Amino acid sequence: MKKNIPNIITSVNLFCGCCALVNIFYGHFFNAFLFIFVGAWADYLDGLVARSLKVKSELGKQLDSLADMVSFGVVPGAIIYMLLVRGMTKNFESFPQYLILAGLPAFLITVFAAVRLAKFNIDTRQSEDFIGLNTPACTIFTLGLMLTYHYDSYGLREFVISPWVLYPTISILSYLLIAELPMFSFKFKSFKWKGNELRFTFLILALLFLIIFKEVALSLVIVMYVLFGLFDLIKTPSKS
Repeated sequence: MKKNIPNIITSVNLFCGCCALVNIFYGHFFNAFLFIFVGAWADYLDGLVARSLKVKSELGKQLDSLADMVSFGVVPGAIIYMLLVRGMTKNFESFPQYLILAGLPAFLITVFAAVRLAKFNIDTRQSEDFIGLNTPACTIFTLGLMLTYHYDSYGLREFVISPWVLYPTISILSYLLIAELPMFSFKFKSFKWKGNELRFTFLILALLFLIIFKEVALSLVIVMYVLFGLFDLIKTPSKS
C-alpha cells in the first residue's frame, strides 16, 4: 500500500487536469486555474512523497509522465486555442458550436510538450535540473494569459487574444520546451541559503511579482525564469 501512495497523488494531478480541460472549454477560467493549481501541487508532492517513503517504481514514472501530458501538455494547448477562438469569434461565453481551424496551431504546444516529456524520461542529464522549459512552467505561463483575459487585467484583454500575440507565443513556447537551455529545478535538498541562492532569489522575486501584478505575474514569472536560464547559458562558457 505504501508504494502506491505516490501513484494516488499522481492520479489526483491527472484528474485535476481533466477537470481543468472541461472548465477551459466552457469558459470557466477561474475554476480551471484552481484545478491546475491543485494538480501542480500533486505533481510536486508525488515525487517528494516517493523520496520520503523511499519507494520508486517504473509504473510511477510512467504514470507521472502520462498525468503531466494532460495537465501540462493538453491544458496549455487548450488555453491558447480558446484564447485564439475568443479573439476571432466575438460575443460568446462558452465552447463554440463549430471548430475554429485557425485555432488548431495552439496544439503544437501539446505536441512539443509530449516530445519534451519523452526526452525527459530518457535524458540522464536532467536528474537534478532541467534542459528546456519544463511543462508545468509552460502551463503557468498560459494560465497567466488566461486569467489576464478573464479579469481584463490592466486592460490587456484584447492584447492577449490577438493572433499577432498568440501565434508567436505558440512558436516560442514550442521551441523552449525542447531547447538546450539550462533551467534550474525546485528540488530542495536542504532549505539552507548556501547552494539554493538562485532558487530563493527567484522565489522572492516571484512573490513580489505576484503581490504587485497579481494574475499577470504568472506569465511574467515564467519570462523571468527563462531569462535566468539564458543568463546561466551565457555565463557557462566563462566558467571553463
